[in-house]
Amino acid sequence: MHDLVGAVRTHIEREYVDIWVEGEISNHRPADSGHLYFTLKDNGSQLPVVMFRSAARLLKFRPENGLQVLARGRVTIYEGRGQLQLNAEYLEPKGAGALQIAFEQLKAKLAAEGLFDRERKKPIPALPRRIGVITSPRGAAIQDILNVLRRRHENVHVMICPAQVQGESAASEVSAAVRYFNRAKNVDVIIVARGGGSLEDLAAFNHEGLARVVAASVIPVISAVGHETDFTICDFVSDLRAPTPSAAAEIVIKSKHELEDKLANLRTRLGRAVRFQLMHSRESLTRLSHHGAFGRMQQVIAKRAQRVDELVFRLVDAHRRVLAGYRRRLDLAAGRVRHHDIRNKLLSMRHDVGSHADALSAVMRNLLLQRRARLERLHASVEGLSPVAILERGYALVFDAAGNLLKDASQLHAGDQITARVARGRVIADVKRTED
Repeated sequence: MHDLVGAVRTHIEREYVDIWVEGEISNHRPADSGHLYFTLKDNGSQLPVVMFRSAARLLKFRPENGLQVLARGRVTIYEGRGQLQLNAEYLEPKGAGALQIAFEQLKAKLAAEGLFDRERKKPIPALPRRIGVITSPRGAAIQDILNVLRRRHENVHVMICPAQVQGESAASEVSAAVRYFNRAKNVDVIIVARGGGSLEDLAAFNHEGLARVVAASVIPVISAVGHETDFTICDFVSDLRAPTPSAAAEIVIKSKHELEDKLANLRTRLGRAVRFQLMHSRESLTRLSHHGAFGRMQQVIAKRAQRVDELVFRLVDAHRRVLAGYRRRLDLAAGRVRHHDIRNKLLSMRHDVGSHADALSAVMRNLLLQRRARLERLHASVEGLSPVAILERGYALVFDAAGNLLKDASQLHAGDQITARVARGRVIADVKRTED
């Protein structure tokens, strides 16, 4: 059977290498691995679709059930179930553009989180002495801002953080610039500026990552992106929206005549050499990705990844069923326990424990008294036998020079040195004579 399914899969993959399929998304299930699983259906049929993480991360919008889409990919058979499926490599909405749908989805999501609320907006300083500007150093927006600031303020300091404002790297570069100003704390207000353009040109300012960085900024941010009729997600999350870059400069500086100092030298474009190296590496990776062995390896990995996702779904379902069984057993046991009131039994046990504790205390008290009386008797006997007690009655112990206890006067001679131990202290003396 495995050989048959494999032969059919090989035949289908050769015949349907690159096709377009239109349908409505249903049964959408994103996996923790980043892969997307859903079904495309129309009035007469359904087709399972899997989009692996490498392609899903490039989507400009979030797939949802009920969305009419166009999918491009190759038809294959998932051998684990012998099921026909489409491995999608590209997905776009039918009708409205992907960028517009992504814009509306992100706008609704961030609004629900409260990032657009007026209460969280920070006030713009009335006369900031240091202004940070994030824009392209070669665009018209920076010139408009500088002309207005030069005319309206003579001693304001402007810090330019150059960044791409269009293209794939624009959102990350603008985010990095906002983080830099917040980390350095060397400006009082930040202006994010760009000239007008189409929805595609302004796509970087509809990026979720950039929106969250702007919303989290401790320094107030003024969004001056596009013309007066252009609106971006960056406008909604910023503390103030300016219709144009020139208007942003007029808002941030309310008065003064002209700048005293000219604009400092623009920074050298960050990451020029890094981007060149990345581009070179990307080209090398693209050449390697077209190699046949690499393609087969990707297919094997994709199959294993799909199998892992399927096992994860099964494990989650089994875990949910086990928890439901335990919950039912717990509810049954709780119902049974409610019919037994153990408070009376606990009260009786507490009474018995108290009685036993009192009896034990009395026994221990008598035993301690007996042991104390016996100890006192033994102490009196020891005191009576102690040599120190005998000395207290006026006796003394006499030792010769070698420290031997003397019991006979014949052990001494005239001139010998003796030591007498009395109750308190010692006496050292010389012998003049001895008597029997």
